[in-house]
Amino acid sequence: MRSRLRAAVAVAVALVFAAPALAMPVEKVTSPGGITAWLVRDTSVPVISVSFSFAAGAVMDPEGKEGRAVMVASTMDEGAGDLDSQGFQGKLEDISASLRFSAGRERFTGALRTLSARRDEAFGLLRLALTAPRFDEEPVGRIRAQIVSGLQRKAHDPDHIAGRAFVAAAFPDHPYGRPSDGTVESLARIAPDDLRDFVKKYLARDVLHIGVVGDITGDELAKRLDRVFGALPGKAEPFIVPEISPRGAGERIVIERNIPQSVVMFGQKGLRRDDPDWYAAYVMNRILGGGGFSSRLTEEVREKRGLAYSVYSYLNPYEHSALIMGGTATQNARVAESLRIIRAEWRRMAEEGVTGEELAQTKTYINGSFPLRLDSSSRIASMLTTIQVEELGIDYIERRPALIDKVTAADVRRVAQRLLRDSELLVVVVGKPEGLATGQ
Repeated sequence: MRSRLRAAVAVAVALVFAAPALAMPVEKVTSPGGITAWLVRDTSVPVISVSFSFAAGAVMDPEGKEGRAVMVASTMDEGAGDLDSQGFQGKLEDISASLRFSAGRERFTGALRTLSARRDEAFGLLRLALTAPRFDEEPVGRIRAQIVSGLQRKAHDPDHIAGRAFVAAAFPDHPYGRPSDGTVESLARIAPDDLRDFVKKYLARDVLHIGVVGDITGDELAKRLDRVFGALPGKAEPFIVPEISPRGAGERIVIERNIPQSVVMFGQKGLRRDDPDWYAAYVMNRILGGGGFSSRLTEEVREKRGLAYSVYSYLNPYEHSALIMGGTATQNARVAESLRIIRAEWRRMAEEGVTGEELAQTKTYINGSFPLRLDSSSRIASMLTTIQVEELGIDYIERRPALIDKVTAADVRRVAQRLLRDSELLVVVVGKPEGLATGQ
């Protein structure tokens, strides 16, 4: 009864956010110099949001200098051109603009948000940060110390420990298996010249995607694209990331820590974002463990048995591999029982698929709640960039509801049979689980 009530509420909420909210014209803008951006013009507020993404990230970190990309992202706004760290940050504050950079495993991203009246100064600061970052010794040392302090705190965090152990087991001897944020030892080896080398080699126009939302015309944006990004190198230095299928199928790794509750992470080979079965897998995962309180895992593990407060699953696609993963945390005495239930639900989804009611409610919720991801100009700009990176097409936002609606129960069962093999789950447990040890 409680699960049906939650599902009904979820559908009702989803229906409030209906598909018409997705109607937004996307304009493809190309600069005189050949730089392309996607633009959604919005003059309702005097704000411009810019999102950009380079095909560069932690996978480019040299072995032994893990954390370099994260260091670059953390220090690019700490001085550029003639402005030192304090001067650069002061200029941003003076014009009420925000500028941030971020480095993931495979993408180096940035975001600028400015009042349209201060666009000249804001775009100028972005240009300086991208083309003339200083990487002075003082801010580099300060940021390194902050990251190291964070790593030292995380060293006692069971979720962090489990995550690092999982990727190391799934991707041994591969860039995916190395820590993106580095280690205390690797960060100590990174010098300012290493940061400059990353920018020079990998932040180039041929691996750049840009999304813009706000109070700016296409003609004006075209000119500013060349001013901001035109001085970047035309081509990034080639870098090959090997294809890899996740390893460790069927293995269980137990990392003992004297804590009353164990953290559990589990996963196996998934599918990539461009796989024809992606949308069927997306719907399947939401029903299995990605739907919060309305998912099967939550119903069986939390609601019926009280084994855990939270249990979940998610799709984790990489450019050169893919995982379907999940996690939970439970008392040491109940880890084995929780894993049995999770495996049973993994197996039931593969054997039985989903009901018509589950499918209809889930598709309604997915389509109805999607506009919540587009509730600000910054988030829309980021979405425009992501759509370009994943080559989904300029009309993707309009087409997405139909892609979800096309998923059938047969599609879900087919992809579940393809992906879900409970005996092949790689499991990492951090804690003192009773009756469990490292092994098969």
